Amino acid sequence: MDKNAAYLFNIGENCYAYRMLGAHLVNEGGRDGWRFAVYAPNARAVSLVGDFNFWDPNASPMQKNESGIWEIFMENVWREQRYKYVITGADGSVVYKADPFAFRAELRPGTSSVIWGIKDYPWSDGDYMRRMRTESPFTKPINIYEVHAGSWRSGRDLEALAYELVDYCADMGYTHIELLPVSEFPLDDSWGYQCLGYYAVTARYGNPEQLKKLIDRAHTRNIGVILDWVPAHFVKDEAGLRRFDGTPLFEPSEPLRAEMPQWGTLLFDYGRPEVRSFLISNAVYWLSEFHADGLRVDAVSCMLYHDFCRGEWLPNIYGNHDNLEAIDFIKKLNVAVHRECPGCLIIAEESSAFPKITEPVNLGGLGFDYKWNMGFMNDTLSYFEKDPVYRKYHHDKLTFPMVYAYSEKYVLPFSHDEVVHGKCSLIGRMWGSYEQKFEQLRLLLAYQMAEPGKKLNFMGNEFGQFIEWDFHRELDWFLLDYPSHRAMHEFTKALNHFYLANPCFHREDTGFVGFRWLSVDDKDNSVIAFVRRDGHSRMICVFNFTPVTHDAYRICIDEAANSSVTLTCAFSTHNREHTELKSHKVRKGERYAEFPLYPFEAAFYKF
Repeated sequence: MDKNAAYLFNIGENCYAYRMLGAHLVNEGGRDGWRFAVYAPNARAVSLVGDFNFWDPNASPMQKNESGIWEIFMENVWREQRYKYVITGADGSVVYKADPFAFRAELRPGTSSVIWGIKDYPWSDGDYMRRMRTESPFTKPINIYEVHAGSWRSGRDLEALAYELVDYCADMGYTHIELLPVSEFPLDDSWGYQCLGYYAVTARYGNPEQLKKLIDRAHTRNIGVILDWVPAHFVKDEAGLRRFDGTPLFEPSEPLRAEMPQWGTLLFDYGRPEVRSFLISNAVYWLSEFHADGLRVDAVSCMLYHDFCRGEWLPNIYGNHDNLEAIDFIKKLNVAVHRECPGCLIIAEESSAFPKITEPVNLGGLGFDYKWNMGFMNDTLSYFEKDPVYRKYHHDKLTFPMVYAYSEKYVLPFSHDEVVHGKCSLIGRMWGSYEQKFEQLRLLLAYQMAEPGKKLNFMGNEFGQFIEWDFHRELDWFLLDYPSHRAMHEFTKALNHFYLANPCFHREDTGFVGFRWLSVDDKDNSVIAFVRRDGHSRMICVFNFTPVTHDAYRICIDEAANSSVTLTCAFSTHNREHTELKSHKVRKGERYAEFPLYPFEAAFYKF
């Protein structure tokens, strides 16, 4: 074993620990075989068992080195055979553990690891990867389609999704696919958020090479792939990380620090160097070995605070709730990942007011590239659920998000969390009759697209799936046989391509240079208007949130006062086929324009 790699692992600085630990095909002394290595420093004994030795715990004892790593070289073992480690713990217990660094696992309900190794893959995305490493993501369009691989379409593995899902997203005009967790997990109901095998692609969906094919093919269609990643907590299952060598090795030794009662899981001990190496290497693994474009980091608030979803908790050394070790880990993670995988996106799912989430580490921040804007999501959906008669009393839900819109670099999410657990589907949350719900959903998506920030929508939102997401079954694609859903689907496609075609919606997403209010306080009419702009283009965005028609809604447009211009409706939620008929000429010196506004309309005027 490479002693320097082991040393870096022990001090929390190894970004490629998966190349040292786990099962690897090697040649030792002219003999081909597999080297197995597992970190269990406090174990009394460790042996390797599997299909190759009839699961005999006495057949293949392993040897421990000075770094706390147990090793064995095995001939006559083969790829795709199952294996585990039998660990006699420091407390005398004997447990069968899956390999924390295994690249494959058997299909549930089994929990064995599967010999696989890192295979060479014939990548065809070289040009794409070169662009990704050098281009800034902050001025590019980002419109993410969030997908649960098991229920987008039933019976599809990663091989099939490499064609069907990728082609669908390219046709629809999405820029990125975000996959809910694809690491191995024991319980379907967790959707992957309670992980057991951090380095293994879940056997539900396929093997590592099939995931690589999906990402490779997405890149050939100029679509990025973001993977949901869960470094906050892990399952208590016996085969997993809990008390791995008979001691709390991955979790804190203090139960009040280790237990996450809300989810029935355990938290990581971020102060332990080997845990930092394990997690940072895992992030690098998905980004480097699979060419993923980014990671969406789940439950960051759970990492940041000792009292997150807890009644009883232990404060830090200063007596407050900040998890100092986790904060330090997050900074090290983001620095390491951006150094090793330039151009990647690290996106925080974080719901608190913790400062400088997306500020670079060297400027005092945590170093994430983006943060989900949960405030925008909550305020917006709350507003759209209200009867339009009462919306004037809640006008601030439209305007207040702009107060903090540039405090971080944001993604505006309507994610899977908003269409489960009795919340209804996205269209189901809209106010009104059957027809009005479609009007509202078109207005909602147009509003999201025009607001500063990158975009994310969960699968099914695009065609108005009416029932809540059910991971047991595929989306209700049959709804596209009905005119209203088919029209909704075509609208979303047109809106996505409209976003791509107009840089004013994405080039200036990080400061007020790209945004200016035109009508901010007309709560009586529930109308807002603003300009989105960059150095080359400008777009007036007007939104009518009531069923009232305005034949001539008057808006001040000072920007056009120095010259004569024609304002042309480039896109409308009301009647896209006739938008070219909606235009308005503004003569030099005029400060106001009058716009026709239909019920529940979003209209976009170029000038």
